[in-house]
Amino acid sequence: MQTYAGIDLHSSNNFIGVIDAKDKRLYSKKHDNNLKQVIKALGPFKKDLQGIAIESTYNWYWLVDGLMDAGYRTLHLANPSAIKQYEGIKYTDDQHDAFFLAQMLILGILPQNYIYPKKDRPVRDLARKRLFLVRHKTSHILSLQSLIARCSGKRVSANEIRKFTVEDLQQLLEQEYIVLSAQANLDTIVFLKQQILLLEKAIKNKVKLSKAFQQLMTVPGIGLILAMTIMLEVGDIGRFPQVGNFASYSRCVSSQRLSDGKSKGHGNRKNGNRYLSWAFTEAAHLSRRYNERFRSYYNRKVAQANTSLATKALSNKLARICYYIMRDQVPFQDNLLSQ
Repeated sequence: MQTYAGIDLHSSNNFIGVIDAKDKRLYSKKHDNNLKQVIKALGPFKKDLQGIAIESTYNWYWLVDGLMDAGYRTLHLANPSAIKQYEGIKYTDDQHDAFFLAQMLILGILPQNYIYPKKDRPVRDLARKRLFLVRHKTSHILSLQSLIARCSGKRVSANEIRKFTVEDLQQLLEQEYIVLSAQANLDTIVFLKQQILLLEKAIKNKVKLSKAFQQLMTVPGIGLILAMTIMLEVGDIGRFPQVGNFASYSRCVSSQRLSDGKSKGHGNRKNGNRYLSWAFTEAAHLSRRYNERFRSYYNRKVAQANTSLATKALSNKLARICYYIMRDQVPFQDNLLSQ
């Protein structure tokens, strides 16, 4: 008898539902997040299990890794954002999503996330932490720029802020508590910069760019760390059959109104890989700074819309360029700008 399992995973507990191919419920129980309990519950069905669908929550590592180590190979990581489109077929009396996951597995319509190899995951997560810190550093730079402009009427660049001292703040901002507020931003920027450098050093010591990703460094705005970040997030470029699949996964497809009133890329904000989105956004800021053609493209988009949408458009352009570079293992060339 073929069986299918769904596991609805939460922060401290999980619900396991097992059904057969005719949707008959064979097991239904809530458990603590304890690997031994989960393995014991699935044990009687292991021989006939055709697949286990697990919701891709923030805490899935321990469960997926533990089940794989226990010999369960047909694991499927369900994409909760993409599942919403199928909620119309869900039974109204279902109290638990576990059965819904198993049902979609039987029907072959379960939206899935990539299960990144366990051995490579720690360094990938370290690169993610670096991106997280970079974004926070940027937010503190913007906060300090805003404070200075608001209180002194002066506009200072990010490069100027990176060179600021407490004495510079005291000269610009006379009021004691305003200086204290600005100093909190400045101290945080300095601390985050130190942490980012530490993480970058660790990543460089651990990771070497594979052949398929080495040409990424020929793209203006993409250096070693960004190339490594993209490599660690992508894994195998072959899992994206078309450039549009990769751009969408990178969250670089903007929603745009078409002539028939339909929208392309709508609802893409939570689907895909936010870390690749951050990486290509960082690359967009750098590329327009160092490359005239990217700068011209960005300025044209600014004239048509605003800086936020222009950055998104340039990120999309870079994602598409990088797709062809990774797929074909070729260096950056100007003709790729038309992709």
